[in-house]
Amino acid sequence: MTKPDIITFGCRLNSFESEVMRDQAAAAGLDDAVIIHTCAVTAEAERQARQAIRRVRRQRPGARIIVTGCSAQISPAVYADMAEVDQVIGNQEKLQPQVWRALSLAGEPPARVMVGDVDRIRQTAGHLVDGLDGRSRAFVQVQNGCDHRCSFCVIPFGRGGSRSVAIGEVVTQTRRLVERGYKEIVLTGVDLTSYGKDLPGAPSLGQLAKRLLRLVPDLPRLRLSSLDPAAIDPELLDLIASEPRFMPHLHLSVQAGDTLTLKRMKRRHSRDDVINLCRICRGLRPEIAFGADLIAGFPTESEAMFENTLALIEEADLTYLHVFPYSPRAGTPAARMPAVAKALRKERAARLRAAGDRALDRFLIRQLKRRSMLLVEQSLGGHTETFAPFRFGATADLPTPGSLAAVVGERVEDGMLVGQLAA
Repeated sequence: MTKPDIITFGCRLNSFESEVMRDQAAAAGLDDAVIIHTCAVTAEAERQARQAIRRVRRQRPGARIIVTGCSAQISPAVYADMAEVDQVIGNQEKLQPQVWRALSLAGEPPARVMVGDVDRIRQTAGHLVDGLDGRSRAFVQVQNGCDHRCSFCVIPFGRGGSRSVAIGEVVTQTRRLVERGYKEIVLTGVDLTSYGKDLPGAPSLGQLAKRLLRLVPDLPRLRLSSLDPAAIDPELLDLIASEPRFMPHLHLSVQAGDTLTLKRMKRRHSRDDVINLCRICRGLRPEIAFGADLIAGFPTESEAMFENTLALIEEADLTYLHVFPYSPRAGTPAARMPAVAKALRKERAARLRAAGDRALDRFLIRQLKRRSMLLVEQSLGGHTETFAPFRFGATADLPTPGSLAAVVGERVEDGMLVGQLAA
């Protein structure tokens, strides 16, 4: 079956949902479509989506261009006003097979804009996919939406309130992917640590992960996507300490390293909370590595506030940074706060990235000569248990993509380990 092309922006949840859409659109016969799956986290992500739409129209004048995702949900008129766009569909509609079937019917076309009210959604279904196109690890959606209202964020307007996938459906999806040869599963959602609050018995994320590993014993590696530092539950800490199949790598939604800035962001953690969490987790599992999202130049951020964020990288020993210059989002409280100059935002972001590069090199140097298990990816390398990027120094007799292989790093080069198969 020929499947439509999808251009995906944004988070791991978007990557998972792209596969759901690819299967549903293919089943409906929309093999001539190009789906643009948008993100609304930053203005840059939205600009790139519009640029991709124009590029696709130039390169494929006869293609049917369908735009969806968070940006399309929040600002459907922006895309409907683009002459290149054929259809705009919302975040709920994009996962409904009947919508794709309606788009494929001959005769009178459906409405050009199909975007419903996500605030009325109360449930999230577990969607079955056979894999993720071109990827060696697979994502499984366990949660969607967010009940918090961080002052800079528009994602709740695009995703609605928090809702969870039942544990049984998560287990079924994971078994299906493991049976198809996937060695690593990543649980993903919009606000992952809020998992389970809307389900009977209110199971926590840690309880979900524990049950999943028990019920799918053939799954070698389990990873989590971005976590709120304020909501790490005791069961999750127990997994970190006791379960070797739970990967020693957490990505934290930190956003800033200054407590006053965090309060103005309406985050639920402080600077000390992040440092203490990393310390506790390292006490449970010394090899664990941490990633973090950081925003540079949030409104009212002084140089001293920024320096606190810069210093947090070393104090918490953060390794993998996702750095964003602050991007004002219309309708959010932060957009009305006194702004930091755009040039200064970019300069601070560059300083954070440079510090992140140094932190990554320090971490990788500590990994040299150590035996690690690598998930081999499509390129000549992959990622170890701690998510350290690795590539093979020689190309002969390499393991197949998707397999696990014991490796040893021999040197650090361009932000990754370079080495060979372990003896």
